[in-house]
Amino acid sequence: MSCRAGRALFARYAYAPNALGYCGPAGSGGLERVACGGGLDVDVDGLARRFSGAWPYQQLLAEMSGVDDPLDDRVVRGYWTGNALTAATDRERFGAALLVRLGERAGHYWKYLTEDLLPEAAPTHAFHVFGIYPWTRLLGTGMPQPLHVLDSCRIRNGVVLELLSDAAVVRSRPMQFDGARLTLGPLEDRAVRSRVAAGSFVPGLRVGDHVAVHWDLVCDRLDAEEASSLEHWTDWQLGRTNIRLAGEAVAT
Repeated sequence: MSCRAGRALFARYAYAPNALGYCGPAGSGGLERVACGGGLDVDVDGLARRFSGAWPYQQLLAEMSGVDDPLDDRVVRGYWTGNALTAATDRERFGAALLVRLGERAGHYWKYLTEDLLPEAAPTHAFHVFGIYPWTRLLGTGMPQPLHVLDSCRIRNGVVLELLSDAAVVRSRPMQFDGARLTLGPLEDRAVRSRVAAGSFVPGLRVGDHVAVHWDLVCDRLDAEEASSLEHWTDWQLGRTNIRLAGEAVAT
């Protein structure tokens, strides 16, 4: 795949939270055009560097993998859904270096970014969602928002059951929290967006396709290996994060 393919892949995954104002620079139109196959004039590199979450991971994953470009498609894939680069990375060394970089940006706001997080550290978006963001630490409040954000922000693996005008019905497993553990619940069918104003991120979407969903938007078509990798790293992260949650429950 070309370097352009990696930038389009980044745009597809990064667009939805950026459009909602959650991360990255203001104005998501450029990412939208790139994600739909256009936007040749868009400085994706400049935009990507302003994602305080994704960029440090991809930069460090590239460095540790001997890849020159943080937006190489292998690196982008490794961060968002996991792949051979992800599996080959020394997680403890990655985690230690990552916490230094994130700590420099977070300052005193996220005081929990310490070596205590190293057992659950991984070069993946799943770690950022469940380990770095504060939402798992707010599950005990009983408010619905933490679980909703966790379920929306993580990359969801699903299968297309039906195509609608600008949406698709996707079968996938939602997040559940029973007061002690985060798990993936039973399969559910849910309508999510399949198109944006500039077009579709997944041209030729078909019933039966395995897809990735980010903030209720179909952002990628996954082959069997990519879907399996996403499922593996999601399960791996939940297992490590639940160990921390159990420890925090005992401490309180």
